[in-house]
Amino acid sequence: MGAQVIRVVVVDDHALHRDGTRQILEAHPDFEVVGDANSGEIALALVNKLRPDVVLMDIRLPGMNGVEVTRRLTRDHPDVHVLMVSAYDEDEYVRGALEAGAAGYLSKTAPGKELVQAVRAVAGGTSVLQSGLTARLLAPPGGGEHLADLTERELSVLSLLAEGLHNRQIAARLGISSRTVDRHCDNIYAKLGVGSRTEAVVRAISTKLLSVGHDEH
Repeated sequence: MGAQVIRVVVVDDHALHRDGTRQILEAHPDFEVVGDANSGEIALALVNKLRPDVVLMDIRLPGMNGVEVTRRLTRDHPDVHVLMVSAYDEDEYVRGALEAGAAGYLSKTAPGKELVQAVRAVAGGTSVLQSGLTARLLAPPGGGEHLADLTERELSVLSLLAEGLHNRQIAARLGISSRTVDRHCDNIYAKLGVGSRTEAVVRAISTKLLSVGHDEH
């Protein structure tokens, strides 16, 4: 077999957008759209059944909105990565999505090439935020004063989170147990005042705690 195929579920209440997304992704051999849903309830049932690698989630859905669906998905299926793809990029939506556990946020106006790259990145455990959104989310209110409270080990864990490593990989890299990594992550989230690894990385980059895009190792 060749490269591992990324299994995707597309959640959007517009059939045209679901079909378009399917065409964009399935033009690449490393993607398979295994299902699509036009509501949050159907999405939850599909993910329970299909266990995809990535869920592309719209924010505005009939009934349960995309943020609530994401919260439930990331709670029940921590190994499923959710990428929000929305026409709305107001800060409250973006923050809500990240707090719910989304691994990234992309505008529906993003070109197909950017969507493909974002899905691959999210599937690999990396956080993705559209560039304009990252700038707006810099310097969130409060939380900055707690950055100095991070220990050297917590900073090491945070930098590896930013590289997209999973907790087990971080444990192996640092020579500690997965349980210890989990505890460090909990401490990092508490000190930064965030609820997810994506938020933690965004907060750290925004406060210059981590640099972004400079691999000078």
